[in-house]
Amino acid sequence: MCAGWSAASPAAEATVTKAERAEHVLRRLGELYPDPPVPLDHSDAFTLLVAVLLSAQCTDVRVNQVTPRLFGELGGTPVELARQPVAKIEAIVKPCGLGPQKAKAIQKLSQILIDEHGGQVPADLEALERLPGVGHKTAQVVMAQAFDVPSFPVDTHIHRLAQRWKLTEGRNVVQTERDLKRLFPESSWNKLHLQIIFYGREHCTARGCDGRVCEICSTLFPERKRPLKTRKA
Repeated sequence: MCAGWSAASPAAEATVTKAERAEHVLRRLGELYPDPPVPLDHSDAFTLLVAVLLSAQCTDVRVNQVTPRLFGELGGTPVELARQPVAKIEAIVKPCGLGPQKAKAIQKLSQILIDEHGGQVPADLEALERLPGVGHKTAQVVMAQAFDVPSFPVDTHIHRLAQRWKLTEGRNVVQTERDLKRLFPESSWNKLHLQIIFYGREHCTARGCDGRVCEICSTLFPERKRPLKTRKA
């Protein structure tokens, strides 16, 4: 059990505040992942934007296998991808799933960046969210990782861990995002969302941890006797 933690009984566990749990999570993840890398390979804001778009319902590993061919064969700029037939883009991105939709979105958003933003990815959350295929989470990832603007992208993995650690009772990722932003200092957001992702993949997976067996779960809730039922995002 980590130093400074003393939730040794159900009564003690009940007295531990959400803020104290958050403090422990922040400290321990900082020890485990002091400098977490960005999991999607990219060279600039545009290639990151495309990579994050492709990562929807797809693994980062698969995206990192697809993007070198996409950018190598068709180009890694809005000008180059805007002029490509959607069918050519789809043929390459198909392994990422949702090929037709993602290909259309990549071609269309590339043209919008040329027409409305001088061929550059805007460092503006609302402008990013207006791009085809770019939702709130994708836009926040780009703001955080391309422009270093404090953001807290919450996907289903982060949503699940935040529930297991009783940092939120959110019924969806939007509510969970609000809760986590209240709990953690803004200066930690960009790094912390990556740290939670890496911890979830390695130690507290959807199938591999039932809320009792990983280090953080068992430290925060030593008296937990049954799996914690989490709400789907």
